Amino acid sequence: MTPPATGTIWAALPVPALMVARVDQAESIVDCNPAAEQFFSLSRRTVKDRALSQVVQIEAPIDKALARCRENRAPVFINDVEVMMGERSAGLCSVQLALLGDRRDLVLMLLNPREIAGKLGKADVIRHAARSAIGMSQMLAHEIKNPLAGITGAAQLLSMALSGEDRALTDLIVAETQRIVKLLDQVEQFGNQRPPECRAVNIHDVLERARRSAEVGFAAHLRITDAYDPSLPPVWADSDQLLQVFLNLLKNAAQVQPSGGQIRIRTFFEQSLRLRGASGKDVALPIHIEIIDSGPGIPPEIADEIFDPFVSGRENGTGLGLALVSKIIAAHDGWITVESKPGRTLFRISLPRAPEAG
Repeated sequence: MTPPATGTIWAALPVPALMVARVDQAESIVDCNPAAEQFFSLSRRTVKDRALSQVVQIEAPIDKALARCRENRAPVFINDVEVMMGERSAGLCSVQLALLGDRRDLVLMLLNPREIAGKLGKADVIRHAARSAIGMSQMLAHEIKNPLAGITGAAQLLSMALSGEDRALTDLIVAETQRIVKLLDQVEQFGNQRPPECRAVNIHDVLERARRSAEVGFAAHLRITDAYDPSLPPVWADSDQLLQVFLNLLKNAAQVQPSGGQIRIRTFFEQSLRLRGASGKDVALPIHIEIIDSGPGIPPEIADEIFDPFVSGRENGTGLGLALVSKIIAAHDGWITVESKPGRTLFRISLPRAPEAG
């Protein structure tokens, strides 16, 4: 069995990662990255092709979790489980499972030791998770998009010599491959996000651009209201990236309310919040934006990981929208939080104000 091509991206992943496949009715390790070699204190050659249970013991029904991941073609997350390596404990870890592209046999397993989160601040944890996803997203997009182009071309050539129901089948192939390409474009967008080009920005101008786009498009079936603080000073931000953030949050609120509902946008000034920025200095975050929807709320089982890449509460969701939002806000030295219960979900973004001229 040949795993997807690996290289510098796979090697650079900061968390232990395994590729696991079902071989002879047992879960087998197909490959591991350098972080996993260090974590297990075993070489890649030693780990490769061994049964998963011979290398690591996870205090959870991991075989069932792997089977569920393959059967549902959806990520599976197991939080705070004891991980053992023989007689040695690695402590509590969070385990993330996800299929590699369209391959049902191959599952990516990420192990996130709790001590990583204990040593890093919350904002650093968000950046840490985003960096891991960037590497995998770029690798997977490259591996999947290349053969898709050949499949699309072959189907289009076949359709020229077919008619009726046969042509309908090739049209379906073309349509589905184009849909997958669009999905991969979203993945690449997540991986290729440029650093923000910050300047003084009127936050209400950006919010109104996002609101107008939502009202004539994906949120036309909803009622959008606002409570703006007109005295807010400018924020220090990239207006295009903030627009992307607000559109993602509004679209998320619209998708969880397909039969109608309400979105409320609120801004206010509150001076007390400070965060350690990328420069290592404390940054004041006095400008706050809230987007509140009346939808069903975030499923409790994913509430703690809602900003992690590939976590989605919607069927067929990519799990990249909120991860991209958190990545952009973290790059602005900002902060994002969520409060959710049935009938009310509130996303709050806190941003630094622009420096005063002169």
